[in-house]
Amino acid sequence: AIKQAGENLGFTFNYSSGSRIWNTFDAHRLLHWAEHEGRALPLKEALFKANFTDQRATSDPDVLIDAAREAGLDPERASQILQSGEFTDEVRALEAFWQSRGIHAVPSIIFNQHWMLQGAQPPEQFERAIRAIITGAAKPAPAAS
Repeated sequence: AIKQAGENLGFTFNYSSGSRIWNTFDAHRLLHWAEHEGRALPLKEALFKANFTDQRATSDPDVLIDAAREAGLDPERASQILQSGEFTDEVRALEAFWQSRGIHAVPSIIFNQHWMLQGAQPPEQFERAIRAIITGAAKPAPAAS
């Protein structure tokens, strides 16, 4: 289903028996930088393509630098960030923040800072959640301490 949905949007999921899950911490550091540069979405798209279409390791600095270049970011600056550990504290703080709020699955979608859907959900579940929020039938989850 996700493969077909991607194809309908012009994106190719190229799963194979050799597909892996990579450590994306450095990718998140680059995404933090890209956010400040107004290029987060193009970088996300380049990283998704590298991982899901091209089967490239998104933990590999060369792959990350290529993705930054593809997203219109300065590859030299991307290399500096990766070598320096820059944005590590910011990404760790965001990681702790979301974990403290009960994020335990990917994706996790938070609506209006109060309602959350976790894990892959069918479109109908999103529709039900949005309708419940709009009509007031949904009650916000208690804030995590």
